[in-house]
Amino acid sequence: MKTIDRSHLKELMQRERQLFRERHPESGVLAEDAKSSLLYGVPMNWMIRWPGDYPVFVDRAEGAHFWDVDGNEFVDLCLGDTGGMAGHAPKAAVDAVAAQSAKGITLMLPTADAAWVGREMTRRFGVPYWQFTLTATDANRFVIRWSRSITGRTKVAVHNWCYHGSVDESLIWIDEQGRTVAREGNVGAPVPLDQTTRAVEINDLEGLEAALANRDVAACLIEPALTNIGIVLPEPGYHEAVRELCTKYGTLLIIDETHTISAGPGGCTQAWNLQPDFVTIGKTLGAGVPSAAYGISAELVERIYAGTDIQRADVGGIGGTLAGNALSLAAMRATLGEVLTDAAFERMIELGERFERAVQEVISSRELPWHVVRLGCRVEYLFRPEVAKNGAEAAAGQDEELDPFIHLYMLNRGVLITPFHNMALMSPATSAADVDRHTELFGQAADGLIGR
Repeated sequence: MKTIDRSHLKELMQRERQLFRERHPESGVLAEDAKSSLLYGVPMNWMIRWPGDYPVFVDRAEGAHFWDVDGNEFVDLCLGDTGGMAGHAPKAAVDAVAAQSAKGITLMLPTADAAWVGREMTRRFGVPYWQFTLTATDANRFVIRWSRSITGRTKVAVHNWCYHGSVDESLIWIDEQGRTVAREGNVGAPVPLDQTTRAVEINDLEGLEAALANRDVAACLIEPALTNIGIVLPEPGYHEAVRELCTKYGTLLIIDETHTISAGPGGCTQAWNLQPDFVTIGKTLGAGVPSAAYGISAELVERIYAGTDIQRADVGGIGGTLAGNALSLAAMRATLGEVLTDAAFERMIELGERFERAVQEVISSRELPWHVVRLGCRVEYLFRPEVAKNGAEAAAGQDEELDPFIHLYMLNRGVLITPFHNMALMSPATSAADVDRHTELFGQAADGLIGR
């Protein structure tokens, strides 16, 4: 296996930073101006984490491409970290949003689109009842509250290095002593995390059973595969065993498909025949219009009906004034019905396979100690030789020098991958040429690193 000369890497990174400044002067002007009115100079604080001296400011986007204010064109393999998975401005969704905007945006009353979307979500995920929110974070928060209400229990079990948006109970990791503690960077945690959460590694069934054995865990909130620390896939039989343990100890099972929708039209729930009590999903459902949903099993719906007072629903901590609004539901109906279709997923997954094969060929032909993992149309490479089996191993494989270098190298040559990890996502608008452009650049970057 080849090794990377770190002093050479530092020199390459300095060249890339200079090239970035040369290619994005207008973004630099806008970034400086924004500091006078925006915290950190950006509309959301994590936007400063992009490689380069400042974020690229976007002018417009269409399909799987976007253009910045300096006129540079990019292949977008980030796609809003799944939020733009339908592609940018798909015509069906744009037309539906325009039509609904002219008729009313939010009313606190249902439209016919809501029931259509509910039936379509049932077809895809196999869960019969649905409610709508604006973000997957809210969907997760709400089902956690339902779970606590139904079970009378307080705690939530999650995977180490999980991703569930900004849900308080999930901003954790397992420390060196095996304790569940607040993740570094967790801002203003409302209560100590050991009071709300038990964290276990994915694929650790013994650890999961120990976490559930006290029968004080209301729900297991899990992604079918880890996605935000590098893709970590479940071992064969893992999810069947998780379902059995949850049933054995009276714990509800929440499957968060917000990122793992990449596995297919019904996410891993459909692709792997999972049997959750709740399903949550957000980001991509409305082609970029804020929209999310949670699904509920028939058995749990009966328990909810029996245990809640609908006359006090507006003060129960579940719901929001804009949740389920007419505009979001129109966007969701168009996106699910005409953009993120079963046929579209088939083609997107084929492109994911093409991306994976090409990256693996670059890694193998250069004898590099890296690997690539795919989940449907979502692909990710880590700069470590072994495929990670859990969150801790994936976290140990993060490279604070190589990760920003590969992002900036790609960005400077017109390809965008997800900034906080090395993820590429396929959309219905992504082409084989888009994938091949990444392959070409990935090979060039690898050659530059090893001096080939």
